[in-house]
Amino acid sequence: MAIEISQTKPAGKPDAPGANAKPGKPARRSLNMEIRFGAPRISIDQRMVFTERLSLLLETGVNLLEALRAMQLQTGESLLAGIIESLADTISEGKSFSVALALHPETFSSTYISLVAAGEAGGFLPQVLEQLLRMDEKNSQLRSNIVSALSYPAFLIVFSVAVVIFVLVVIFPKFEALFASIKDQLPITTVILMALSAAVRQYWYFIVAGFGAIAWLTLTWFKSTGGKRAMDQLKMRFPVLKDIYAQIYLSQTLSVLGLSLSNGVPITIALKACQGVVTNSIFNQFLEGVRTHVNEGRGIAVGFAESPIVPPMVRQMVATGEQTGNLGLVMTRVSAFYERELAKRISLLSKAVEPIMLIVMGVVVGLIVVSLILPIFKLSRAVH
Repeated sequence: MAIEISQTKPAGKPDAPGANAKPGKPARRSLNMEIRFGAPRISIDQRMVFTERLSLLLETGVNLLEALRAMQLQTGESLLAGIIESLADTISEGKSFSVALALHPETFSSTYISLVAAGEAGGFLPQVLEQLLRMDEKNSQLRSNIVSALSYPAFLIVFSVAVVIFVLVVIFPKFEALFASIKDQLPITTVILMALSAAVRQYWYFIVAGFGAIAWLTLTWFKSTGGKRAMDQLKMRFPVLKDIYAQIYLSQTLSVLGLSLSNGVPITIALKACQGVVTNSIFNQFLEGVRTHVNEGRGIAVGFAESPIVPPMVRQMVATGEQTGNLGLVMTRVSAFYERELAKRISLLSKAVEPIMLIVMGVVVGLIVVSLILPIFKLSRAVH
């Protein structure tokens, strides 16, 4: 499982007043929270450090351009230093900070850029950066929880496969000559495992090449439009998984909406930013429907109420928040609740998977042991 948080480039924001002018360098591109192959990108932790340092410098009274130049010197020669230099150069040309960030869509999400634009316009940029830092910390913690929950089951799978390969390649060949005398009396499991052992030893290069080709074709399919669509549907329809992914997407959406609305970002822009944060096409259809309702003047609660993805509690809370004018606060609270519930659900799922994996390992190891022990007993009786 993975938390899919991709970033898209939004429309440019109007330039902020008061920026200095100076020629700059072309923008560079960097981080995306999805795992991809290609050019190196900065990590989410590096972006969090950038946000925290910049917020601290601005709170101490340093102006934005000086803060970026100081951070560039402190960062040294690195990809992040190049991005900071590009940001500083763009601002020195007289452009706003949000426009400078928009030149790096793989590093700064549309949510990040929209909130920075609102902070610039309202004069509370340091506070917005602090909130963005907390949002990144929550996303990082969520990913950490998922990786932690899946690491032990993944280890058991890898260990099981390694044990089976070791037994087939090393152990079974030693019994081949011994079992030859009772070949017609061998259990069917022993016959199958010995044939599999011989095939692995003789044709291992074809097997490796075959698995490599299957893996390449699978990855290629996953990256295709049809593959992505199929995986999105699987995540939203497969039992157990659909509930977990729905909670993940709702938590991310409500967090972005709550943070955006609390800082004066228009709701239509905030909903569009959510579609850049959540990459699932099925869930994005729900968000697009909500945007349509908002644009038609029917409010956000109607879109939430009509979707089967949204639990009744969320529908009620959103409706209450819209009626009372505290929608941003309500969404932030509900998002925090879902984050706690999601952590509990992932932990319980991990604890449920572990005994299942142990049982599977026990069955596999038991089958191999029985396939070796039974022929030895038959040989022993034949000798006596």
